[in-house]
This record gives sequence, C-alpha cells and structure tokens, in this order.
Amino acid sequence: MATNGSTTTNLHNENPVDVTTDIDPVWMSSRTARQIYALGEVEKTDGPEDGLPQGGERSEQFVLEASEYFERLDAIHIAIRSSLAHIRQSRIAPSAINAPPPNFVPPSLGVGVPPANEEVNTGSRGLQEERVERDAWKGILDALTRLKEARERERAAEGAPNTTF
Repeated sequence: MATNGSTTTNLHNENPVDVTTDIDPVWMSSRTARQIYALGEVEKTDGPEDGLPQGGERSEQFVLEASEYFERLDAIHIAIRSSLAHIRQSRIAPSAINAPPPNFVPPSLGVGVPPANEEVNTGSRGLQEERVERDAWKGILDALTRLKEARERERAAEGAPNTTF
C-alpha cells in the first residue's frame, strides 16, 4: 500500500471477484470468505452420465475410498519401516546395536571367576599379555635348559667333573 495519496491495491486478493455483480456483502467481508465464494464458482466436472452416486451415497463412497487409500498407505509405511529394520539388523553387528552402558570399561583380564585365594595379585594385564609373558618365560626356560646341556656336554668332553648351577 502506498501512503502518498495514490490509489491502493489489494495484494492479498488472489481471486478477484467482480464487485459490480449482485453478491452478498458477507462473501466480500474477508479474504477467506472471498476464496470460499470463488470455490463455489468453479464449474462442476461430473456429468449426469458419469454414473457417480449423488447426495449421501457420494459422501459414503468418498469415505470408503479415502479409508482404503489410507489403509494402503499405512501398509506401505509399515512395510518400509520393517524392511529398513531388517536391513539395519542384518548389516550391523549385534554388539554395535546393543551398546554397553555409558562409562563402561571392560575388565582388562577378560571375563572369568575370581580366584579363591584373594591374596594372589591379579595384575592389570589382559589375556594376550599373559600369553606373551608365558611364552617368554617358556622361551627363557628352554634357552637356559639348552645352555645347561651345552655346558654339561663341554665338561663331559673335557673330562672335568660335573658341576651345575
């Protein structure tokens, strides 16, 4: 709208109605009323030869078709959601789906029953670390055993008396 005294135009009236015709002023009182009036002026597309129900039967037919449409839409919706759930479940490991509780720290020694003797130092190594240490000690024992046998053979070859560590 202009404020300099020029003519004003109604920018909100998308469906202009000829005001010169004989129209009840109620239909011109608001934008919504004008739109409702304009909808009433739309020509009918159903002809009498179309065989469509008239009156109350027409409303019932619409309700039946709308209900059928929304039931079909609901079935499609449920099928899509269940399909996505199956895809999601098959592609992701169960451990990723069922996450542990917040601030959960797994035990370093793995799962097991605590020893009966509580004085035993449980340490803080995991299973793999324990295996590496066990293998290292076995290797040390094997090396010392071979070293001892080699010394005994040397002493036996020299004829010296056998002395052990």
